[in-house]
Amino acid sequence: MTKQDYHRERADVPPAPTGCPVHASWSPLDDDYLADPYPIAAQLAADHPVFYAESIGALVVTRMADIDAVFTDHETFASTNVQDPVFPLAPEAHDVLGAPDYDPVAVMSNRPEPDHGRIRVHTRQGFSNRRLRTLEPYIRKRSHELIDAMLGAGSPAEFVGSFAFPLPGETIFRFIGFPEADDARLKTWCGERKAFSWGRPTADQQVEIATHMVDYWRYCREFTASKRDHPGDDFASELLAAHADHPDEISYREVESVIYGLSFAGHEAITSLLCNTLLCLLPRRDQWKDICADPTLAVNAIEEVMRFESSQVSWRRITTRDTVVGDIEVPEGTTVFLNFASANRQPDIWDDPDAFDIHRPDANRHISFGKGVHFCLGARYAKFEAQVVTEILAERIPGLRLVDDQDLDYFPNITFRGPTELQIAW
Repeated sequence: MTKQDYHRERADVPPAPTGCPVHASWSPLDDDYLADPYPIAAQLAADHPVFYAESIGALVVTRMADIDAVFTDHETFASTNVQDPVFPLAPEAHDVLGAPDYDPVAVMSNRPEPDHGRIRVHTRQGFSNRRLRTLEPYIRKRSHELIDAMLGAGSPAEFVGSFAFPLPGETIFRFIGFPEADDARLKTWCGERKAFSWGRPTADQQVEIATHMVDYWRYCREFTASKRDHPGDDFASELLAAHADHPDEISYREVESVIYGLSFAGHEAITSLLCNTLLCLLPRRDQWKDICADPTLAVNAIEEVMRFESSQVSWRRITTRDTVVGDIEVPEGTTVFLNFASANRQPDIWDDPDAFDIHRPDANRHISFGKGVHFCLGARYAKFEAQVVTEILAERIPGLRLVDDQDLDYFPNITFRGPTELQIAW
């Protein structure tokens, strides 16, 4: 794998920096942390704001100021590792990904400057207000269709399969320009990526996921070629037009690779965000009733969900040179694990940070979309979709509630957090 590959295997893991506190037992994949990371993250931050976690071979940064400093110094803290597997791949998975035609390149979240900025100029235009306005009718129409199906089947319902998974996936597919007839296989190919890059899948699971990744890449290449010949009003066509007008600024392979990467990034986190929104709102009936009475409150409510129960609880960087984090001297090549779960509930930033409050005036100070040159390109898109869905659910099913005494399960990975199933009733 070369340094411009979309996914790279981790190189040798440097030892803990000299003088750095070391945590020999904690892991973001621990069952208790997956179930509820926030009290554990708070205690970790109180013990050592910066420490080394042996389980993942990474320097863990827990405080907002230090995370902010890492995000805003992209030259020292590179984003090149954010799509890479956390742990070594099995040889069988290597063989699958070694297919000669599997060659997507790093483009957005994992491409360093100056190339990242060059590509982002053109990808940013696809997330314009105009594009969101073109998507809104589809989001509303499909939301009502899915709600109609839930209501028709009767209470209770499983929300992930009935709504939170299909809607974001289908919306991002329409945004890109994929035909509806391909939705089923696209969801199959894209649905397991978080295990590959952020989890610890078995060798057999790695092979299955890798096979889907190769199949999906081949699909993206064929789709991009078809859009070049038959453009439409969609993101893929806009990227191809940008390539035709400015071939030195965004290459054809980069267009293919943006399409390849966007489909996962554009729906996995939003599925979790929709579930987390209901987990936060429905047990707090006074706040849910406030939104039912005034749907405009959904805008700030989603910011508070991103702070209080984020769908993304960490991110990664890697040092490009010797540096200092907090008061720890950190050598070049060190993986840095940025712990949003502690920073987003930091008590010296927010009053009563462990309380959920849709009226919180500074909810948007969260770090869940990152910061700096790699600030999440789809942040506005994700929040917009979640706001629209919240408004529609409040209008259509004001009596919506969570089924009592359900056990929530969270897919084991270091970054994305949302329940695998969520039982709702009305």
